[in-house]
Amino acid sequence: MEEFNEYEVIKELADHGGNKRSAALKLGCSKRTIDRHIAGYKMEGKAYFIHGNSGRKPVHSMSDEVKCDIIDLYGNKYFEANFAHFTELLNEIEKINVSESVVRNIMSAADILSPRATRRVRQEQKRKLNAKLKAAKTDKEAEAISTKIIEIEDAHARRPRCANFGEMIQMDASLHPWFGNKKATLHIAIDDATGIVVGAWFEEQETLRGYYSVFRQILTEYGIPYMFYTDRRTVFEYKKLATKDVAKDTFTQFSYACKQFGVQIETTSVAQAKGRVERLIQTMQSRLPVEFRLKGVTTVEQANEILPGIIQRYNARFALPAHSMPSVFENQPSNEKIDLTLAVISERTVDCGHSIRYENKHFRTVNGNGYIDYLKPRTKGLVIRTFSGGLFFGVDELIFALEEIPLHERTSKNFDFKPPKELPKKKPYVPAPNHPWRLAAFSAFVKKQNLPASVSA
Repeated sequence: MEEFNEYEVIKELADHGGNKRSAALKLGCSKRTIDRHIAGYKMEGKAYFIHGNSGRKPVHSMSDEVKCDIIDLYGNKYFEANFAHFTELLNEIEKINVSESVVRNIMSAADILSPRATRRVRQEQKRKLNAKLKAAKTDKEAEAISTKIIEIEDAHARRPRCANFGEMIQMDASLHPWFGNKKATLHIAIDDATGIVVGAWFEEQETLRGYYSVFRQILTEYGIPYMFYTDRRTVFEYKKLATKDVAKDTFTQFSYACKQFGVQIETTSVAQAKGRVERLIQTMQSRLPVEFRLKGVTTVEQANEILPGIIQRYNARFALPAHSMPSVFENQPSNEKIDLTLAVISERTVDCGHSIRYENKHFRTVNGNGYIDYLKPRTKGLVIRTFSGGLFFGVDELIFALEEIPLHERTSKNFDFKPPKELPKKKPYVPAPNHPWRLAAFSAFVKKQNLPASVSA
């Protein structure tokens, strides 16, 4: 339109005369430029006003072949990846160096929407497709457009971030088909202030072990946080059970472990209240299945091996720097304390054979000197399975190591005249008397649990 306007004004001046100063004001140029345009018009006519690059493709523009390759790669190989993730994969794996905005423009032109598109983008795309649907000339074209119309989704409510790194750790779990059609549960935790993913772990189901694994990563990498913010279900919702088995009261066990480290727990039934971890799970549901499919990951063991690298790349790209704000993480506890505190406990009673039955096996109690201690029958205590798998039995202020009683003797003193040489037996490791899972202290803690709406351990 600008070129056509210049042509009309200059043509009028050259053919019929007029005021050059007025023409210069109309075109926003100088009188000297008007004289140059008149001379050009007299020599070349209308062609003078057509720019030399008109209709030519820019040298730096992307070829149609590359655009088609990008669309084909997304449809056949990287489907379900969001566009930011897809751009990373193109740069890292396919060696196609493009920006995220270019990828979005290519996908938008092909009417392909990101799985993580915002509500506004979905509404705009829907209006665009509806306009195309009205202009469709054939039923086949209309049917193809109809299948691309996407429903609008609600967004999470916003709220300010916390002021300090480690002040609030949002924690949750997600049961999802992470490996094709196979479902597993991702336990994950994110710092509210920085958006740093501080721990992640896969288990077959949502378990206390899964949350303990995330807790251990936090303690080992960062230290002791101020508070956990979780939802009200399974591990984090206290419920009075018909059975008296404290092994099934997972909230009390996790809460008691937090109490030993001085970590508060708050729970909520509103998903939007912990929107940061909810959005993180949506992002992981978009990214991880694609990563796992490309790397041939099919089990939780394989996933846990490569998960740290994925989380590290995620934090480098999306999280705020940890040094950008004050940290309230306390010093990291010793590995011994972490192992003993993140334990699963069960109440047991010594039977008439001076042994303890646990997981369909019988155990005898061994003191710190390596000698068997025959406890009185009906003595009550706590079987403590540490995070690393060690087994102990706590009675009042005393604690013993548990040694499995074999079903049969390895040798016979009547028939095996040359028994195999055995190495000298080492003294078993027994925690100090001030270990966290003392029966009296834990029993007092259990009595204080009263179905709270929000629990501070």
